[in-house]
Amino acid sequence: MTTELVRIAVVGDCPVFRHGISQLIGTAPDLHLVAAVPSIESADGGLRGAEVVLMDLQQSAPKLAATVTKLRRKGHAVLVVSSSPQVDAVQVIQAGASGYVSRQAEAIEVLTAIRTVGSGHGYVSAPASQLVGRSLRFTDREQEILGLLANGATDNEIADALGISKHTVQSHLDRIGEKTGSRRRPDLTRIAVENGLTCLD
Repeated sequence: MTTELVRIAVVGDCPVFRHGISQLIGTAPDLHLVAAVPSIESADGGLRGAEVVLMDLQQSAPKLAATVTKLRRKGHAVLVVSSSPQVDAVQVIQAGASGYVSRQAEAIEVLTAIRTVGSGHGYVSAPASQLVGRSLRFTDREQEILGLLANGATDNEIADALGISKHTVQSHLDRIGEKTGSRRRPDLTRIAVENGLTCLD
């Protein structure tokens, strides 16, 4: 019985990083490298067979988000690698990325992220882990609200979707804020993603 390989393309403007990631993928029997290129433009059709595009480009956040959107439209799952403080996990996920990994991540975490994204799930090595303890427990309603919030819904839209009042939504968000230590939407989006409460497709 053969395991189906996950086909990966690496797009990175740093040659050393590109080489290192390519070697790392080569050590994993369930992963197959189809391309390693410095830019999307230079791929020249070489990304076509890739299920996952692992991307490490030194671009501004808006440009990176546009690149993610372009790759998603072509049917690739996108895993963004970045250590830039200007690039927020939430921004690239909202643009359509399936995952976000810090450039400082250990090799084992990068492989885990690739496999997770390759299997159709989301992965974030999120700063949210600093905000929340692993024992956080959300009620079913809080989970619904977090999921809708992470997908960009306003308080009014959440209220409409769940058939409750805006005031009730805000009361739930206040309780979520007490549990997590933050009421900021970007922080709550990270928490929702890290806890598997949002669809990243």
